[in-house]
Amino acid sequence: MNDQFRLPGLSTDKDFDGDSFAPIYTTAVTVSGGTAAHGRASGRARSDDGVLDLDLRMPAELGGDGRGTNPEQLFAAGFAACFHGAVTLVARQAALDPTPISVEATVAFGRDPEDGGYVLHVDLVVTWPDIDPEVAAPVLEKADSLCPYAKMARQGSPTTITLASSCTNSAVAAQRPDGDRHR
Repeated sequence: MNDQFRLPGLSTDKDFDGDSFAPIYTTAVTVSGGTAAHGRASGRARSDDGVLDLDLRMPAELGGDGRGTNPEQLFAAGFAACFHGAVTLVARQAALDPTPISVEATVAFGRDPEDGGYVLHVDLVVTWPDIDPEVAAPVLEKADSLCPYAKMARQGSPTTITLASSCTNSAVAAQRPDGDRHR
């Protein structure tokens, strides 16, 4: 193991009994529209700490030049990294070697037949050479229940959409058409 990196001290135990969401880490990424005034086509994504700072471009399949990363690639990277972390955490707790594990996330952007809008489909493939599938199955199942990206894909994620007012410091929270506030 590389001494340069510390493993996270997160647990898989049900050791939180609070009655509301308790953030452990928060980040913010701002996307601007660039020359085309369109975040997907010519945008720039920058994290609040400046570590992530990159150009966004439409993939050629969607009519873009493909000369930068796109939101689907970023989502796939985040999902694969998070699921990999969950799998390796659970594997270590089961005294299994997680060193050879890799996770590939395939994210497909397409039309939603239900409403004519857009939807993402995600496929995860875990490669774990020389593991007995019967040994791996409970590890993957527990990782699936632990990974917040997998949970979000299964049940959605509370979302707040706010319009920041340039005239005052107040903000207006968007509401769903059914009147429920995104929270």
